[in-house]
Amino acid sequence: MSQVVFQARDRASKGSGEAKKLRRTGRIPAVIYGRKGASMSIDLDARDFMNSLKGVSESTIVKVEVNGKVHEAFVKDTQRNIRDGAILHVDFYEIESNTLLRARVSLHIHGNPVGVREGGILETPLHDIEVECLPRDLPERLEVDIASLKVNQAIHVRDLALGAGVKLISNADQVVALVKFAKAEAAAAVEETVEAAAAAPGAAPAAAAAAPAADKKAEK
Repeated sequence: MSQVVFQARDRASKGSGEAKKLRRTGRIPAVIYGRKGASMSIDLDARDFMNSLKGVSESTIVKVEVNGKVHEAFVKDTQRNIRDGAILHVDFYEIESNTLLRARVSLHIHGNPVGVREGGILETPLHDIEVECLPRDLPERLEVDIASLKVNQAIHVRDLALGAGVKLISNADQVVALVKFAKAEAAAAVEETVEAAAAAPGAAPAAAAAAPAADKKAEK
């Protein structure tokens, strides 16, 4: 995917009143925040921003061009109108090409697990992980193929291929995907285990094993 470029204008006027005026003209007020606390107020064309935003995630590095100068940044937050979903304000976080950054990378899980075809249940509790790397090494997303997962097998964060220069920050033991027995099958498996144990040579019935203990208590 080619890098997304947002065309923006420097915004001198601030305040809620000015922001409302901008929105009425089809513009979105926004701010670019720098690493050292500096910030720049800008505004964007609402239609162009909405069209370009498709496919942009928290780990997607975009370009914001303001008066001929390009800023590389993340789209950190978009405030929306709860009634119609229109974007009211955008926050960008500027990055520096030679400075390590931390970001959350989404997990794209795909494939039909073997275990599910055999009657198991798929669970995918994790949707993204946190990593640290230089901007040029940041993956936009991580592909996770779960097709070979069998029942009672799992993929953990430590199993993910992050690529050179990418350091894992999230807990490596977290489960990304798991195929487990359906409840009915799990209950049947437990019942079979109990029956097998009871039928084993030398196994004493639970009631018989408990009787001597009860007799000893009575003698006391």
